[in-house]
Amino acid sequence: MDLRKIKKLIDLLEESNLAEIEIKEGEESVRLARVPKGSQMAAPAPMAHHVAAPAVAPMPMISPVQAATGGSPKPADPELPAGHVMRAPMVGTFYASPAPDKPAFVSIGQAVKAGDTLGIIEAMKMFNPIEAEVSGTVLAIKCESGQPVEFDQPLFVIG
Repeated sequence: MDLRKIKKLIDLLEESNLAEIEIKEGEESVRLARVPKGSQMAAPAPMAHHVAAPAVAPMPMISPVQAATGGSPKPADPELPAGHVMRAPMVGTFYASPAPDKPAFVSIGQAVKAGDTLGIIEAMKMFNPIEAEVSGTVLAIKCESGQPVEFDQPLFVIG
C-alpha cells in the first residue's frame, strides 16, 4: 500500500470520531487505532529473564470430542435402552417434523435405514437434518420438538 494513502488514512482518522479504521486492498491490509486523548499508552512489558522450569510429564493426547466432553467418555445413561445412541452434533433447537403442521419424521417402534432423516436441529437460522447413522428400529426419542439441545446430548436410540 502506498505511503501517501496511509498518511491520508491517518488524517481521516484524526478528523473523525472513529477509534480505529482498517482497510484491505487485495492481500494487503492496514489497521490504524487511535488512543483516546487523556489516556496513556501502556508501557511495553519488560523483558523476562529465562528461568528453568521443573520437568513436567507430557500431557496425554486427547481427541477434540474428549476435550469438548471433559476429557473422558460419557458414562452410559441408565435411562437409555441398549442400542446405537444418536447424539446431537451441535447446539441448537431440535424439531421432530419439517413444519409444525406436518407429522414427525420418526416415531418409537419405526424402522429406519441409515441416512433417513430423524429430525432437524436449527442453529444460527440454518436447518440441519439429523440422519440415522445405522439401520434399525427407533427404540427411544430423548427430546421434544422445539426443545433446545446441547452438543453430544442423546437424541435417539436405534436398535
